[in-house]
Amino acid sequence: MEDVTLGFVLIGAMVGLIVLGLPIGLSLISTGAVGVWLIRENPDLAFRFTALAAYSGIQDYVFATIPLFVLMGLLVSISDIGKDTFEVAQAMLRRIRGGLGMATVGANAVFAAVTGVSIASAAVFTKVAVPEMVRHGYTMRFAAGTVAGSSILGMLIPPSLLMIVYGVLAEVSIGNMFIAGVIPGLIIALGFAVMIWVYAAFFPDRIMARATHPEFSQRAMPAGEMAGKALPIMALVVLILGGLYSGFFTPTEAGAVGAAGALLLALARGRLNGPKLWRVLRETGLVSAAILFLLIAAGLYSRMLALAGVPQAIGEMVEHLGLGPYGFLAVFVLIILLMGMILDSTSILLIMVPIGAPIAQAMGFDLVHFGIVTIIAVEMGLLTPPFGISVFTVKATLADPKVGIETIFAGALPFVAVMGIALLLIALVPWLATALV
Repeated sequence: MEDVTLGFVLIGAMVGLIVLGLPIGLSLISTGAVGVWLIRENPDLAFRFTALAAYSGIQDYVFATIPLFVLMGLLVSISDIGKDTFEVAQAMLRRIRGGLGMATVGANAVFAAVTGVSIASAAVFTKVAVPEMVRHGYTMRFAAGTVAGSSILGMLIPPSLLMIVYGVLAEVSIGNMFIAGVIPGLIIALGFAVMIWVYAAFFPDRIMARATHPEFSQRAMPAGEMAGKALPIMALVVLILGGLYSGFFTPTEAGAVGAAGALLLALARGRLNGPKLWRVLRETGLVSAAILFLLIAAGLYSRMLALAGVPQAIGEMVEHLGLGPYGFLAVFVLIILLMGMILDSTSILLIMVPIGAPIAQAMGFDLVHFGIVTIIAVEMGLLTPPFGISVFTVKATLADPKVGIETIFAGALPFVAVMGIALLLIALVPWLATALV
């Protein structure tokens, strides 16, 4: 069997193992090792190749970014900063139609800028925003769908764990990825807000359980109280993004400074005691170890693909079919959207980036722009059935067991449509992703 054919067979075998329930890391590392063995017909070389991937895969200083940002996100989550951010946004937007929905989007966007984890955003705002929206007359479908839909901003607005994973896999500057995500993240957040306003102004019966203007009944928050609630999270945003954008911090240093700032906030607010600190540290270790093992496995898998010549073969096939750069991009995005129905976002990146990034670079795409388009497509998968992890997180966090998973998927559907429009716009106008880099 030719090496290229063997590479494609191993990709199919790896996807099959994942579908059968084998963890993604074990699927990647096993198919990578077996692939090197079969391609070189040397088991000793395959074992040495695997050992080299484990040693060199995560030895770089930049990988310290992962546990630092995970720690920061967990500390922010237990400090009630998300609740305060929502209350400030709610007070500012209370006289606008659909203001509570916009407040959820705005608070999620700000919260995303310091956590970088969609699941954390979904869990926090399900507890904070959904009961408030339902109490003021919004339907459960709209309230839960808004939280699920806007939670994806956690992986697009920097810092973002997906951007770190993509940067490592595509060998792109993580700092550049962070900066490139700002404009697309704001575009999508603005698109969500406009969509909510259109519904509230012209189709209120689709989002309201009763025909009222609930925002008018909310109390006006004094400026001093508003400033006090907004100051902590804005200070963290300025500290992290300001340091990154100015070049004063590297991404790793920004993670360390952000984690230290989040720790001080949690202590100052009295939200952190011994058991909570232990739980945060334990969860940080578990999440970080899982991600780092996945990156080791993906490193071996990508080397096996390169050894088999799979990226080059796909690139030649695309050229032969006459698809062109944007034809390839359209097919690549479509495959990611389909994979998003059965796999989580990290798994999709680990499988697709080693194949797609070399082809995209050969076709003249800026890998930072390509990365932003890829991450938006992956994030859409968090909201599409049957495997929409943000939707399942909202369902698991909701206090009302009567709310079905199909209700939340239906509420999130308009947000998927807005993301699709934004994806098309950013794909066709690369400047939107690279202007700040």
